[in-house]
Amino acid sequence: MAAHIRRRLRKGATTTAVAAAAVAALAASQAPAATLADGSAGSGDPKAAGEDTASGETDGAATGNSPYYTDLPPLVTPDKPGSSSNLPAAGSAEAGIPASVLAAYKQAERTVATTDPSCRLPWQLLAAIGKVESGQARGGRVDANGTASPRILGPALNGQGFALIKDTDGGAYDGDAVHDRAVGPMQFIPSTWASWGQDANGDGRKDPNNIYDAALAAGRYLCANDRDLALAADLDQAVLSYNRSTEYLRTVRSWYSYYQRGTHEIPDGTGSLPSIPSTPSPSPSPGTGSGPSATPSPKPSPDKPGGKPSPGPSKPGGGGSTSPTPKPPTPKPTPPSATFGSLENAGTGPLRATAGQEFDERVSVLARNAVGAPLAKVPVTFTVTGGTGTLFAGGKKTVTVRTGSDGTATAPKLQAGEKAGEFTVTAVAGTGRPRTLTYAATVTARQADAIARTDEKALVAAPGEKFADAVTVKATYKDAAAAGVAVTATMVKDRLGVIDNDKGPYFKDADGKPVRTLTTLTTDADGQLRLPEIFADDNEGTYLLRLTTEGGASVVIELTVKAPEETTPDEPAPDATETPAATKP
Repeated sequence: MAAHIRRRLRKGATTTAVAAAAVAALAASQAPAATLADGSAGSGDPKAAGEDTASGETDGAATGNSPYYTDLPPLVTPDKPGSSSNLPAAGSAEAGIPASVLAAYKQAERTVATTDPSCRLPWQLLAAIGKVESGQARGGRVDANGTASPRILGPALNGQGFALIKDTDGGAYDGDAVHDRAVGPMQFIPSTWASWGQDANGDGRKDPNNIYDAALAAGRYLCANDRDLALAADLDQAVLSYNRSTEYLRTVRSWYSYYQRGTHEIPDGTGSLPSIPSTPSPSPSPGTGSGPSATPSPKPSPDKPGGKPSPGPSKPGGGGSTSPTPKPPTPKPTPPSATFGSLENAGTGPLRATAGQEFDERVSVLARNAVGAPLAKVPVTFTVTGGTGTLFAGGKKTVTVRTGSDGTATAPKLQAGEKAGEFTVTAVAGTGRPRTLTYAATVTARQADAIARTDEKALVAAPGEKFADAVTVKATYKDAAAAGVAVTATMVKDRLGVIDNDKGPYFKDADGKPVRTLTTLTTDADGQLRLPEIFADDNEGTYLLRLTTEGGASVVIELTVKAPEETTPDEPAPDATETPAATKP
C-alpha cells in the first residue's frame, strides 16, 4: 500500500480528490511542505491540516509542527548492511548519508552516551529525523565546519496552515521579527533552540544551522524526561515531542528502521533529496473540483457547515473530515537546565578502613543537567550493602542528601563494622529512569604495628611434658592497645618464619591432636593475648614460636625442650649421739 501511494505521489495528483486521498493516507494531513532554504517550501505552497495540531499556538513540539518530508524509504534494504565511514558511495542512493552529517549524528550519540548513558540514543534515530526534517541538510550542503550553506529556514509559523508562533527571538535565528520559523537541518523553532541549543563543534557558538550543534541538541531533546530510547514507547514519545503528528512518527520510524538495516557515507553535497515535498491541503468540499491552492488556506469558520477544523486526518474519498477521540497531549520536555543528565563520581577516593574505625573518605557524587552543567537540589539516596556491619554516622544504612549549588552531594561519614570484608555504597538519583553509581569499599581486620611478650621468663619444658608457664603477649597500634587484632601463631625453624617446623613444641586442637599453627587468635580489649597450652614432644632442643599480627607486626619467642638434670643424693652425716667404739689397748 505504501509503495503504491508513493508512486501516486511521485507521478503527481491529477485531481484534488486523488491528491487529498493520497496525502491523507501517507501524511495523515499533517505533512506540510518540505523545508528549504530561506523559508521557501519545495513547491512554493506550504499547506497544513493539523492531524495532531490545530492552527493555534504551538503545543511544545521542538519544530513547532513545521513542514517536513513525507517520502518513505525504498522497500528494499540497503546494499551495504552495517554502517562504516569507510564504505564508498555505493548501494541504494537513499541509504547514503553525507559525510559531515553522518559524523555529526555519530558524535552526538557518543556525547549523549557519556552524559546520559541510560537514554541509549541511537544515531540512526537522529538520521531518520534529519532525513524527514531537511533531507539530511539538503543532501549535505554544509561547509567545512558543518554549517548549512545557505541556511535552512521553514515558512513563517503564522497560524495559516501551520501553528501560530509569534516571534520569540527578535529574528536573531530566523530573520523574522513577526513570526517564528523552524531553523536549521534539525528544524528547531527559536524558542526551543534557546533552551536546548548546543555548541558541539567547539566554535563558541550555538548555531541551529550547524549540523553538529543541531544533532546534539536534538539528541538531548529526545532524551528528555528520563526517556530510554531502547524502549519503543519512550522512542515514540520522543519523536512525537519533536513533531506532534502520528504520520510524522510513522515516517520517522520507517527511516529509522531503514538506516538500522544499513547505510554508507557519501561526499557532502551529493545526498538525494525527497522527490515530492509534502503539500497537503485541507479536505475540499465535495464536488468543488478545486486543486491545491498556491497560498495557505485560511482557517475555516466554525459557523459554516463542515467548516470546523478537524484535528484528525481526512479519509480518502470521504469528502470531509472526522474527529477521532482526542489524545492526551505529549508532555513538553523540561528545559535542559533543569533536566537530569548524569550522575558522576565527584572525586571519592578508595574506601578502606580498619574494623571499628571511621573511614577517612566520604562518598561524594556530582549531578549534571542535560547540557553537562551542575544540577542543584537533586535528592541522592546513599545505601550501604554488605555483611561487615558498616553504617553511616548515626547508625543508618540509608541516607538521602540533596545536591548543593555546585551539583555535589556528600554522604555522611562511614563507620566500619567489626567484621572484615567488602561491601558497597550505592548512590541513586532521579525519577523515572534513575541514575546509579556503586562504590566498592573494604573493611580490614584491626591492625597492630607492634607485638611483644609481657614478661621475659624463660620457657622450658621436659620432653613429653607441657610448658608450665603460659605465653602472654600484647599488641599495640601507634603505641595504643590494639584490641581485636587477629594473631597467627606458628612453630618455625627460622626467625623470619619462612620454614614451618614439624617437630618440637605444639598446640592441641579441639580433638586433642597436635597442631603447630593457630589462626583463630585475637587480642582482648586491652590488646593482650594469652596463648593456649604448649606441649613438648620427645625431641630436645631450642625451638622458635613466631606470632604475627594483622598489620605485619611480629615477635619470635624461644621454647626450650630438655630433660631435667640428674642430682646425686648427699650421704647422711654421722649421728652425734652414737657412742664411739671402745678404744682397744
